[in-house]
Amino acid sequence: MSENFENLVKLPPDPVAKLLSHANVLLKTQLQAPPTALAGEVLRELYEKEALVDLLRLLGVLLPPRERVWWACLAARDYIGARSDKDPASLTCSEAWVRDPSEENRDAARMTLDHAYVDDDTVNCALAVLYAPGTLGPGDLNQYPAPAGASEAAAFAMNMVALSQLSDKFEEHGRVLVERALDIARGGNGRGSAKAAAASGNEKEV
Repeated sequence: MSENFENLVKLPPDPVAKLLSHANVLLKTQLQAPPTALAGEVLRELYEKEALVDLLRLLGVLLPPRERVWWACLAARDYIGARSDKDPASLTCSEAWVRDPSEENRDAARMTLDHAYVDDDTVNCALAVLYAPGTLGPGDLNQYPAPAGASEAAAFAMNMVALSQLSDKFEEHGRVLVERALDIARGGNGRGSAKAAAASGNEKEV
């Protein structure tokens, strides 16, 4: 797991405690960092405590909306594989939104939720898209706020699904998921390490 928690330029400059509160998220790990601690300090503490699940949970909160969705899409690709004509619509529409975060693409992602198979966990990507702007959806739904932390929770869930799907290499893939998020946070494409690059066949989207 990466120990580089510097230059996370895409993460908000607000205290982590404030961001967690806004997203209605509670970490299970007892933190020693003060309430004023910023992202780098808290992430480092969680890393040192080997709190992988809380690391992923927090990264889902910290990443900006578009980067958060891309992180979720990469996690889905870890077990779905390279692009093909058999890809779940929720995943392909979410990737399209990352390339062009328009209301039209957001609505396309929303529509996939109605037609997805019951065992299609890539709906988490579409949910992350749907709630990314902080509202219930496109069109008239834009006037209503989304549930607190809904997009963040969906992106976290997608990463946990990937971890479950690749449970035979749990620790190794856990490091990939964290390193990927940190690379995105530094302005990369999520494939800044050799391990992350090996785990995903995608091209740069963010």
